[in-house]
Amino acid sequence: MSAANIKFSHFSRNILFAMLAACSVSLHASDALPDPGPARKANIPPTAEKTLANGLKVVVATRRATPLVTTTLYLRSGAEVDPPQLAGLAAMTAGLLDKGTATRSAPQIAEAADSLGGSINTGAGWDSSSAAITVTTPKLGAALDLLADVTLHPKFAQDEIDRLRKQSLDNLQLELSEPQGLAALVARRAVYGDGAYAHPAGGTVSALPRIRRDDIVRLHDTYYRPDNALLVFAGDIDLDQAARLAESAFGAWKNPATPLPNAAPAGGKSNLPATVVVDLPGTGQAAVTVAHAGIAREAADYYPGIVANAVLGGGYSSRLNQEIRIKRGLSYGANSSLATLRHGGAFVASAQTKNPSATEVAGLMFGELDRLGASEVPADEFAARKATLSGNYAFSLETTSSLAGRVAGFALYGLPLSELGAWLDKVQAVTPAQVQTFARTHLGRDGASLIVAGDAKQFADALAKVYPKSARFEATKIDFDSADLKAAATPKAASKN
Repeated sequence: MSAANIKFSHFSRNILFAMLAACSVSLHASDALPDPGPARKANIPPTAEKTLANGLKVVVATRRATPLVTTTLYLRSGAEVDPPQLAGLAAMTAGLLDKGTATRSAPQIAEAADSLGGSINTGAGWDSSSAAITVTTPKLGAALDLLADVTLHPKFAQDEIDRLRKQSLDNLQLELSEPQGLAALVARRAVYGDGAYAHPAGGTVSALPRIRRDDIVRLHDTYYRPDNALLVFAGDIDLDQAARLAESAFGAWKNPATPLPNAAPAGGKSNLPATVVVDLPGTGQAAVTVAHAGIAREAADYYPGIVANAVLGGGYSSRLNQEIRIKRGLSYGANSSLATLRHGGAFVASAQTKNPSATEVAGLMFGELDRLGASEVPADEFAARKATLSGNYAFSLETTSSLAGRVAGFALYGLPLSELGAWLDKVQAVTPAQVQTFARTHLGRDGASLIVAGDAKQFADALAKVYPKSARFEATKIDFDSADLKAAATPKAASKN
């Protein structure tokens, strides 16, 4: 480095220190941070819907800003329809849609989508399965024909099934090797017991090898039907255009003679104690999770619920992150989520920390849940958390794909499309008293489950002193097909005497 560079570096460093000092003086001179700005305005597009003669509902959100359209076919059935002992069946079925049809191989499907400037994306979660493509407006007709082919005429070739099964097992093994993944899967069983939402949506080590082609074909024949489907368009298109394209591509789709099966109970009795320790020897950190039964999407207190979650763990400035990361440095991040599904939901707070700190982090989580129910959120904090929610919502409407997902989120749960425009006002209308009531009603210690996954020898004894109603599982021996996480005993062979 030359002398000139050295002098410049020293000069630059001195300027930087001076700027930091000035900032420090400025911050000390002002005891309060600036007030949050006004809630971000969202560009709410017009929406419309129409049901075709075969029962397929067409939903449109029109945005003419760019000549792009995202089209997604949703089925109102997802992982919750997996048969007992076949966890992951819905996910495998959806994942195979674009892996070959009666007339196209998987590479040909990919090439056809690429020639249109898009790609087919398929998948299944809770309450829905989907296939989507985004293309420019002039290519939409060809894209719809391709989307119809993959969703209505999948081949389900055995080699593709075997390939996807291996990928799914590899992904699952990775999830089971990490404390956070283990804790999340145990939390589902703690909340939903033996209900339809309780098993891992992506499958289990035992269930994935059991899935056969006949099972996949049967699920597709049962649930992939127009009266169980929703075709969502978002972008440069109106309802008349969308209806014509939908009729051309999907109008010949017929419903089977049999009705849809009745839905299995979403939740069930949990056989797990209030505290579950998952021992993963040698892992460097522990995952601490507090789980609670939540609410369905159509619940009257949905909006107080999402604001409560925003206060607790919805962002960097949320209470959990403030207490656990910022004030005490016990984690790289603490957060919470409120999943609202068709027949119920779950609240989950989580953080990863050093194994010896697991008990302290659990106490901080419960302390914040208690505090939210004990007193109203101060006005400035409340405004800031609602502004974060509003900003995230506005941001989620800016691309055609995310807009399609938002619109589908209302239509799939039978909510009016007007909810798209009313969402922000309903968030702003939530009061601190409503959030406090929500916390008291849904987030109290009664019924809460604490799951800690990590190197148990470093925290289990300390945890048991504070939370004595506990059970301990070895990570490698957990059976996620079972509501109590225990594998059924293998019957002894009969004596030959």
